[in-house]
Amino acid sequence: MNREYLESLGLEKDVIDKVMAAHGKAIGEYKDQAGKLEQLSTENESLKSQIAERDKDLKDLRKNAGDNEELAKKYSELEGKYKADTEKLTQQLSDTKLHAALDGALTAAKVRNPRTLQGLLDMDKIKLTDDGKLDGLDDQLTAIRKDNAYLFQGDPKPEYEPAGNGQPVGGDIKNIMANPKLNLTEALANKGADE
Repeated sequence: MNREYLESLGLEKDVIDKVMAAHGKAIGEYKDQAGKLEQLSTENESLKSQIAERDKDLKDLRKNAGDNEELAKKYSELEGKYKADTEKLTQQLSDTKLHAALDGALTAAKVRNPRTLQGLLDMDKIKLTDDGKLDGLDDQLTAIRKDNAYLFQGDPKPEYEPAGNGQPVGGDIKNIMANPKLNLTEALANKGADE
């Protein structure tokens, strides 16, 4: 979306400025999400390479161990350590995916401050499905929105437009007051009836 396109639609400059500001804010949020996604991708690749390297080390050690009892013992120790590390890295990856999906879902739900709202969520009830959706989040968001609506951005309020395009109803008060025979209440009532 660009300014020239909006101008070609005949929109006024102040409306175009507001639209462009809102559009810029939305683009900024999407850029933040894209940055988080790239970070997750980098972490994922790093974890995969670490796991592959450990698997290779284990295979090499097994080949070299042969009948040597000391090496076999060391191999068993390393295998246990690598298994624990692999489980830890897998859990970290799952947690990272869950939090990235949660951040995206909270942004889509128009949460004002996602970190604050996460403190109100029961994370044990939120699970990331294979298709990337979050089970258990919608019910919690509905309950939180009901009790704490201020944490969510509302729909934009329509701009206030006073009656008479901002001009006082009843005409110019100075002219009405200049006539000493005229009753102000009657003048305003008559002026309102004329319109």
